[in-house]
Amino acid sequence: MDQDSTDNPNSTDSPKQAALKPARRNPARRGPEPLPPPTDCAPQGAAAADIDPAMVTTDEDDEPLLPEISEEPAIAVAEGPLAAGHAAIESAVRLAPTSPGVYRMLNAANDVLYVGKAKNVRKRLASYARANAPQPARILRMIAATVSVEIVSTTTETEALLLEANLIKQLRPRFNVQLRDDKSFPYILITGDHWAPQILKHRGAQTRPGRYFGPFASAGAVNRTITALQRAFLVRSCTDGFFESRTRPCLLYQIKRCAGPCTGEIDFPGYTELVREATEFLSGRSHLVKQELAQEMEKASSELAFETAALYRDRLAALSAIQSQQGINPRTVEEADVFAIHQEGGYSCVEVFFFRTGQNWGNRAYFPRAEKSFTPEEVLGSFLAQFYDDKPPPKLILLSHEIEESELLANALSIKAGHKVEVSTPRRGEKKELVTHALTNAREALGRKLADTATQGRLLQGMVTTLGLPHPPKRIEVYDNSHIQGTNAVGAMIVAGPDGFTKNQYRKFNIKSEGLTPGDDYAMMREVLQRRFKRLLAPPREGDAANPKTDDDSFPQWPDLVIIDGGRGQLNAAREIFDSLGLKDVSLLAVAKGPDRDAGRETLFMPDKEPIKLEPRDPVLYFIQRLRDEAHRFVIGSHRKLRKKDIREAGLQEIPGIGPSRKRALLHHFGTLKEIERASIADLGRVPGVSAESARKIFEFFHAQPG
Repeated sequence: MDQDSTDNPNSTDSPKQAALKPARRNPARRGPEPLPPPTDCAPQGAAAADIDPAMVTTDEDDEPLLPEISEEPAIAVAEGPLAAGHAAIESAVRLAPTSPGVYRMLNAANDVLYVGKAKNVRKRLASYARANAPQPARILRMIAATVSVEIVSTTTETEALLLEANLIKQLRPRFNVQLRDDKSFPYILITGDHWAPQILKHRGAQTRPGRYFGPFASAGAVNRTITALQRAFLVRSCTDGFFESRTRPCLLYQIKRCAGPCTGEIDFPGYTELVREATEFLSGRSHLVKQELAQEMEKASSELAFETAALYRDRLAALSAIQSQQGINPRTVEEADVFAIHQEGGYSCVEVFFFRTGQNWGNRAYFPRAEKSFTPEEVLGSFLAQFYDDKPPPKLILLSHEIEESELLANALSIKAGHKVEVSTPRRGEKKELVTHALTNAREALGRKLADTATQGRLLQGMVTTLGLPHPPKRIEVYDNSHIQGTNAVGAMIVAGPDGFTKNQYRKFNIKSEGLTPGDDYAMMREVLQRRFKRLLAPPREGDAANPKTDDDSFPQWPDLVIIDGGRGQLNAAREIFDSLGLKDVSLLAVAKGPDRDAGRETLFMPDKEPIKLEPRDPVLYFIQRLRDEAHRFVIGSHRKLRKKDIREAGLQEIPGIGPSRKRALLHHFGTLKEIERASIADLGRVPGVSAESARKIFEFFHAQPG
């Protein structure tokens, strides 16, 4: 679905070939604006100095993890707690309203166990209070743990549905189906607040003027589409600040991925026509756009303008590449989300396909947390309400299973979206084919995830044998630190478990000790570990009852194994902290790099044990290397962000030998501090007043490698 944030007053139709003819350069230019820091990796190499770093994107959405499943008890729930739970619910029934509302069941620690909704709250609670009523084991365990019930009345059942979904996402109750890994989806934005609109990836609130197209299933899908659209329509992707500072076309113009409006390589009517064609294509009128380009190619060819005809040919090929990457494109479905659920081995996988403007904009697999007793219909119904809690729904939602409250969900989403939303389970035709295709993907995605989880389990069991651990670790924490000669020192912790890396548990630590000797790695490690474990040992503060030391997914907050990047010295520093805090049940491991820092020749150190050296191809060693390298990647990234922040605040004042005159000369030549940072030594040396030695110092200041 495309969304127009504002109209572009400069939009006018113009002849097609004006989009490809060079225009006179416009000498009137505005002053340069500072660029925001890039959020992704800048391109490497000398040629990369001509590409705006803010438009280079490499991020992919992380693969969601399988939740841990609560096992059904082998014995019946004890009569005492069950009777107490029935009594607590019975007392709530007497005060409950007969109108629609949402209820929350709480345990003795005031944790929310379950959030539910009802058209008649009193009637629904009464069904839990009946002692002799047959209930699933999951419900009996919930009743036994309940000590109080809170109720919120709503005007309508639709309002209750929306409130229930919101509370489940906020409170993450143990006995509800929980949507995990709920990231916002990326969109493509063609801006409307500049005379030369920019195409870019966008997440979050849609506050910037322009046209939004999406959602796309992943950042990678957006990046690939934008790259292909640049080849097809030559629309710029650089930031406004970079655009204003150009005095010559950048590399993207040279490789025919931008029309060069920044330096007048194309005139305003010609560029406006390119933007119109890109907007038409993303709006679903791709056939019309391709037809127009083909006509222009034939016209140029008949006029013997073969170079112009070749440009149209390349643009047509780029459009065909976009549509081939989109896979299945429906003929009769203009705008829809397709949901299919598959259950196996006690786990559920929900596969979602997004179709907008008749095009497939990607798919994504989710693994919601739900107990084994939930049916596919129950999981899917709860999943949908939470999924659209913070996302705009399309006009049509297709499901693989009929859910009990489809009409209620459709009404709720229609009110929220401001247009009619249909929820259906197709039986035949193309819509049924789309659902079947999604169901096949759900089955395959769950199979892959189960296989990955089994492999991870074998590696954790291998660590038990190799390192002599008492049991396979459920939580592994890996620590590393980074600095440059003691400046911008930062420590980091990454977390892994049976499902792989758990990125929402990652933490970074800005080193705060004032008396720390610059570059003292042992002291930095001691500070990081002391801060981490003192926090774990501290009693929960008032108001933290709903956030216990173990989270809702049964993922422990206490590690079974702590891995340190370093040798015997780092191990001893960590052991001192553990001894001072009285930590006895956490295993310690230090990983020392091999000679010449060769991977595969590491030495492993553990307290009171001889050093361990594994064969280079040992799977356990490879697993430990992956853990260490992930910690190194995370801490280096954290250090660079901290250092770039300092550089932006200090400007060029911190560079030895760079005074006000040279600073003005550099800014006048490059336009922005970001351009100076990205310049090569040769480019810096061309600035008037900057010697070869000064150029080298400036380059080394911005490109020093952290330790």
